[in-house]
Amino acid sequence: MRAVLIAALTAAVLAPATAQAHVTLQPPTAPADQFTRLDVRVPNERDDSPTIKIELQVPDGIASISYEPVPGWDVDVQTGPLENPIQTEDGEITEGVKQITWTAEDSDDGIPPGAFQDFGLSFRVPGKPGDKLEFKALQTYGNGEVVRWIGSEGSDNPAAIVTVV
Repeated sequence: MRAVLIAALTAAVLAPATAQAHVTLQPPTAPADQFTRLDVRVPNERDDSPTIKIELQVPDGIASISYEPVPGWDVDVQTGPLENPIQTEDGEITEGVKQITWTAEDSDDGIPPGAFQDFGLSFRVPGKPGDKLEFKALQTYGNGEVVRWIGSEGSDNPAAIVTVV
């Protein structure tokens, strides 16, 4: 009985730490129709392998993104057609950012166990107050394991959410 109680208490203490160890955007809120800086925060929750690649799906409505270079990491920004074109003073924008991929130049440049890395982004926030922007991510480790941060809020592998304010 005592062993069961100790195991339950240990699980209760460790559960909040585990729930927080996922790809997020910081801060989790952003002002509507304003340019803002958000950081894609990537923790490495493995004990034996560095994170070497992050693939971030960008929600519809973001026409362009600037990224902050991170030494030792290559960046690939992919664009494609917007589901809903954006009307501007200069005309209609029909293409936007679909995905950003950061890849470590070698495993020594990866995110080591127990560490995290912020990848800075700047873009105009689409939507209206109360909207939630979902940023799905794939996190690849040096051992080939891929963790899919694509689930709904509250799931074991939630996608990063930014609430528009």
